[in-house]
Amino acid sequence: MSANTDRFFVFTGGPGSGKTTPIDASRAEGFAVTEEAGRGIIRDQVTIGGGALHWADKKLFAELMLAWEMRSWNQALATTGTVFFDRGVPDCIGYLNLCGLPVPDHFRRAAEKFRYNGTVFILPPWLEIYGNDTERKQDFAEAVRTFEAVAAVYTACGYDLVEVPRAPIADRLAFIKSRALAAPSG
Repeated sequence: MSANTDRFFVFTGGPGSGKTTPIDASRAEGFAVTEEAGRGIIRDQVTIGGGALHWADKKLFAELMLAWEMRSWNQALATTGTVFFDRGVPDCIGYLNLCGLPVPDHFRRAAEKFRYNGTVFILPPWLEIYGNDTERKQDFAEAVRTFEAVAAVYTACGYDLVEVPRAPIADRLAFIKSRALAAPSG
């Protein structure tokens, strides 16, 4: 991992675990952040009547997520300072595993080449805040399985998972910033 990507921190976990709140709070504090691939793709595909949706064509949805994550990573290279990613390349592998789909070799190569800081923030399932919306159609049980799938992939890819506590946003953000600023590089 290069020193330039040591400043790339991923937030991951199952849907509805509260990732967006610290991402939005980080943005408000001036940090660079990325948009979650899944939500962006769903929004775009629904707008154009496309079929690359997790409830329609899971394989195509995964390919678009991978492309989105690699683009986000490349765009982050052009920034300075800490960047918080709302998911990363390994999440795409976790999604395929969750769906019982084969993981193509190019997904594995992407996870090897598009690296982030070794510290990955994982948000555990949180029933009290879980809810569905127009883009999140999974039930809570699937959210738990997603958490387990992405945790396994990030661990297999050599990342250290740091679980973000279920706490008010100010406390979660302070926890994340204290760990990100103290995280070892490369």
